[in-house]
Amino acid sequence: MHRKTFLKGLVGAAALAVTGLPALAQDTIKIGEINHYKRMAAFAEPYKMGIELALEEVNAAGGVLGKPLEFIFRDDQGEPGEAIKIAEELMTRDGAVMLTGTILSNVGLAISSLAAEKKYLYLASEPLADSIVWASGNDYTFRLRTSTYMQAAMLAEAAAQSDAVRYATIAPNYAYGKEAVEAFKKVLTNLKPDVEFVTEQWPALFKIDAGAEVQALERSKPDAIFNVTFGTDLAKFVREGTTRGVFDGRTVFGMLTGEPEYLDPLGEEAPEGWIVTGYPWYDVSDDANTAFVEAYQARYNDYPRIGSLVGYMTVQSIQAALEKAGSTETEALKAAFKGLELDTPVGPITYRAIDHQATMGAFVGTTTLKDGKGVMVDWTYKDGADYLPSDDEVRAMRPAN
Repeated sequence: MHRKTFLKGLVGAAALAVTGLPALAQDTIKIGEINHYKRMAAFAEPYKMGIELALEEVNAAGGVLGKPLEFIFRDDQGEPGEAIKIAEELMTRDGAVMLTGTILSNVGLAISSLAAEKKYLYLASEPLADSIVWASGNDYTFRLRTSTYMQAAMLAEAAAQSDAVRYATIAPNYAYGKEAVEAFKKVLTNLKPDVEFVTEQWPALFKIDAGAEVQALERSKPDAIFNVTFGTDLAKFVREGTTRGVFDGRTVFGMLTGEPEYLDPLGEEAPEGWIVTGYPWYDVSDDANTAFVEAYQARYNDYPRIGSLVGYMTVQSIQAALEKAGSTETEALKAAFKGLELDTPVGPITYRAIDHQATMGAFVGTTTLKDGKGVMVDWTYKDGADYLPSDDEVRAMRPAN
């Protein structure tokens, strides 16, 4: 069903990838990549590896516009202020033609605001907050990953088919968590008007008091739980919830929980029967995704995470935009990204002109244990285009540019 992506060979590419030789340094197309490489190494490193794999392929095939493509990787320590400082250095000192990166949404929003102010292109590759392309959207920011609203809508669709009526929610208390809960409630209520939300828990990001949160959820006696915690917060929540039996007899709908970055560290403690978004790399069978997985494993002797896929698609997107623009000038790149179409490991995607959101979809499935670790089964890939608001809805949410 998906068109085959054009994966290139890796032979001889290493000399051109990422850093390049000094002699090429002034004759490369530089992209400024800002991320939380130390603070969130388990998530940022696979993303970087995906970028490097794609760079090797692009440069082995001759580069872009006749030049090697180079990424300048900078660590912002997960701090918006530091990210802004780095972004300005990349723009003025390092010669980056555009910016990309970030995982945390608050950092992505800070860089997006700077991009609008400086009229400089920013591809928000990983941050998920809807406001990046809607409420705080601007003409110089585009987003690749399946957004918060899109993933929440996919899970709400699954929830509407269950018998559950009383829902509890738990999410980190910042932009991403708040928008996820808001979207889930909105879509589920539209699909199933008789649902009731009996409690909302808002732990501070990476500072969850899992015991107290689980007790609060249990007191509300929900039929089902919508969970948005991730990383170390997710691990603590799963452990406490399992120990106290809060998940028994209840369906849990989990944002991101099926992603290898978050599911694999749980090991034998991984929950079973949760309906989640994720990345079942071990079970893909279409040509494009299989080719990506095989190339990644051959390059790194490791398996890809969702970040690996996003990093790879980030380079694909930038390559396609540069080739369409025929230039590295900001205004030409901006015009090229609007309506940009390209083939990827998950099939064709489009960057919508109306809001700059890509139509990358997500895998939705159910967690189970296999060989002592959590995996996704009974999954389907949901096309992101089917879970985006209409043009009229976007106009009502997005400021005039």
